Amino acid sequence: MCGICGQFRFDGREVTSESLDNMMLKLAKRGPDSSGQWTGQRIGFGHQRLSIIDLSSYGSQPMVDDKLELTLVFNGTIYNYKSLRSQLLKKGYNFFSNSDTEVIIKAYHFWGENCLEHLDGMFAFAIWDHTTKKLFVARDRMGIKPLYFNSTSKAFTFASNSQALLTQEIDRSINPVALQQQLSLHGVVPAPNTIINGIQKLKPGSYMILNSDGQIQEKTYWRPNAKRPDRDVGNEEYIERTHELLTAAVTKRMNASDVPIGVLLSGGLDSSLIVALLKEVGHERIRTFSIGFEDIDDEAGSEFEYSDQIVSRFKTDHKKYKVSNQEVLPRLSEAVLNMAEPMVGQDAVAFYLLSEQVSKHTKVVLSGQGADEAFAGYFWYPRMVEEHGDEIHRFSKHYVDRPHKEYLQTVASKYHGDNHTHNWLNKEFTKPGADSFIDKVFRTDMTRLIVDDPVKRVDNMTMAWGLEARVPFMDTELVEWALSIPPALKMREEGKYPLKKISRGLLPNSVIDRKKGYFPMPALKYIQGEFLEFMSDILLSNACRNRGIFDEHYVKKVIDSPREYMTALNGSRLWHLALLEYWFQINVDN
Repeated sequence: MCGICGQFRFDGREVTSESLDNMMLKLAKRGPDSSGQWTGQRIGFGHQRLSIIDLSSYGSQPMVDDKLELTLVFNGTIYNYKSLRSQLLKKGYNFFSNSDTEVIIKAYHFWGENCLEHLDGMFAFAIWDHTTKKLFVARDRMGIKPLYFNSTSKAFTFASNSQALLTQEIDRSINPVALQQQLSLHGVVPAPNTIINGIQKLKPGSYMILNSDGQIQEKTYWRPNAKRPDRDVGNEEYIERTHELLTAAVTKRMNASDVPIGVLLSGGLDSSLIVALLKEVGHERIRTFSIGFEDIDDEAGSEFEYSDQIVSRFKTDHKKYKVSNQEVLPRLSEAVLNMAEPMVGQDAVAFYLLSEQVSKHTKVVLSGQGADEAFAGYFWYPRMVEEHGDEIHRFSKHYVDRPHKEYLQTVASKYHGDNHTHNWLNKEFTKPGADSFIDKVFRTDMTRLIVDDPVKRVDNMTMAWGLEARVPFMDTELVEWALSIPPALKMREEGKYPLKKISRGLLPNSVIDRKKGYFPMPALKYIQGEFLEFMSDILLSNACRNRGIFDEHYVKKVIDSPREYMTALNGSRLWHLALLEYWFQINVDN
């Protein structure tokens, strides 16, 4: 919905409009409709607005409630804002807008920090209490909306992307823990770390309270379990309840808007099912959008064969875009410039180019992210179950991009050290509240890994064009239910069995039973020709040598034989290296 930023100073200095301006410039694409600032000596907020709910000026931000003495800056959408508004009206509150933004202010005033338990949506926000002189900062349960921050003894500064924070005086050195995770977990650096030491991110399902003396309290308000229910639940009930919750998730995301909404239709089961459920609940005119790329060797660059079937069955208002490899390479720098962190998933660029076209027709879209993680759609889950050894080994063999030994060969000696990825996984897997090893995997995937992989990609690439993506498969209630489903049931029929059962009779069998596809861009997987030349130039540049992240001998080996260096998840190790260095050159060096 927006781009937000702010600063809370502890050193007695005032927050300047210039400082906020610099950050807002880096957030402008996230909110192209309008902008606003508010300052109160040691505290200041900035906001770039994408108008979706209450399009009037009354919904503008930063929003100041003089009566309650609260000021708010907010990014996201609260899906249950109308019902919360009704509750708060009965409590005696009066409203000057029809926005979900104002609902958050009133909810915070009434419930305090417990307001988060009442908010159903995706959000990152900061509230300044003029009376207590405290700052309250929060992020949604699933981490769909980002919140980056820099914290020192002088000030706490936050923003929706790292580019905004890089306009400030921060430590730009490389975080060695994050570096290993970046190169081991295919671009995932779990919160609170980022690749830059001076930038952190608030964990999903967490909030902070900051006092004027710089003291910070951080608390987690949501920790889902991955355990079977206390009562006996049969397979049919698991599937029926999944159907109910998914339908509700799709419906409330479609309805919480004062502008038209579309669907990103890949041709896979997940996005196709969203279209079918919208039709099932009575939406007649559904807008859909698809993108495809050139084939390379035997790998298809599009899924039009399947998306066309959905368009035909449901008579959607459809737009389809075909992008050649010649168009991709010149646009790579734009996509990387809009990555808050380095993102190696090849579909990041695909989402960027698709979002450019979709933004010409609508401001909000539904997307199928999260279904594979919630309902066991990936090929590596059954492999992990069948693998022998300890839990970390079973997971790492089929997921981690580089074993620790190869990581040490990849980076310069100054970045050698402990196996931080192993340590982090061990910490996640030893948390209570999971019935089995694979339950731990699903929980880790849904609550930590997905946040900093597909979810972050979708947010960054859509918001780069002032387009908001909503993800019904990551609805909190649905996720909690999915984590309670027996893994064996989810993994039937090569995964996503509950979704496949729901889809029978709604979707063509050819879409349901097709081999699992991915948002493909083969040129970033099977690297050759001008793409190979491009990545070689990046990794052999003086900037790369001077930065000194990689072992030069290893880099040369990967450049010479890129197809011999593929990851466990069939990604390109060469692209991983080139993307990381390219991100630094574009976002940090410039």
